[in-house]
Amino acid sequence: MPRPRTLSDEQLLDMVLGLVHAEGPGAATFGAVAKISGLSGSTLVQRFATKAAMLRACLLRAWDRLDMETARLIRSVAETPEGAIELLAGLSRDYGDDAASYAEGLLVLREDLRDPALRARGAAWGKTLAAALDRCLGKPPLGRLMLSQWQGCLLWWGFEPKGSVEDYVREELSRFLQAAA
Repeated sequence: MPRPRTLSDEQLLDMVLGLVHAEGPGAATFGAVAKISGLSGSTLVQRFATKAAMLRACLLRAWDRLDMETARLIRSVAETPEGAIELLAGLSRDYGDDAASYAEGLLVLREDLRDPALRARGAAWGKTLAAALDRCLGKPPLGRLMLSQWQGCLLWWGFEPKGSVEDYVREELSRFLQAAA
């Protein structure tokens, strides 16, 4: 009979995700995760088999959380241009307000682009966001264009992180919509 788990998979993957966000994907080794979780390295190997499988499970968990937050925000905003801005500003909150944290997040993006399953999750998320933005803006394909503009805003904010990323996104996307009108 197997021993009961002291940490659920979700709790453990959230710890791994915290490590990945703090130190980058390369830091998610069995040894490092054993240290932060209190589990033995052999227990982690039994659960995940490989470091790559553990990282993938962690990032799939992150996509699950992002999908839930995205759905919550979509339900909470008005289907107006202002609602479109609020949706993307709300999603920007998790990027933090310093360029170093944002840069660490780009290392996670690299992992998402390398792995076909993670890349598919990103593509599906983008389609969901573009459709929600199209409903807010009433002018397809403006939603996809605004989504691209948002990602550019995040990148440019990373080069000159003045003020909060959320405020920067609001300002830049307001300019974008004025120009698109």
